[in-house]
Amino acid sequence: MTATKKSPSLLFCILMDIIGCLSFTIPGIGEFADVIWAPVSAIILAKAFGGTRGMFGGVFNFIEEALPGTDIIPTFTIMWLLTNKVPFFHKKGTVIPVKSR
Repeated sequence: MTATKKSPSLLFCILMDIIGCLSFTIPGIGEFADVIWAPVSAIILAKAFGGTRGMFGGVFNFIEEALPGTDIIPTFTIMWLLTNKVPFFHKKGTVIPVKSR
């Protein structure tokens, strides 16, 4: 029997995105705070979602947080939506029908 990992709650994801944007509330500190926050948030996202999905999400999150001006992207919330609301992304063994001639 294999255990399935439950994804984090939407509230948790929204809070993590808000924390990522808080660095710009204090002028002049934003980009410096991102140097610290980028790896921390990437690790949190990777552990929260787990597996290959979490690793890819963590890498994307790190790049998004490290690049200047991209903090507005809600990476955690997007990952939650992909994991919970997009059938192709979250179902294993999904078959894409191909029409034969």
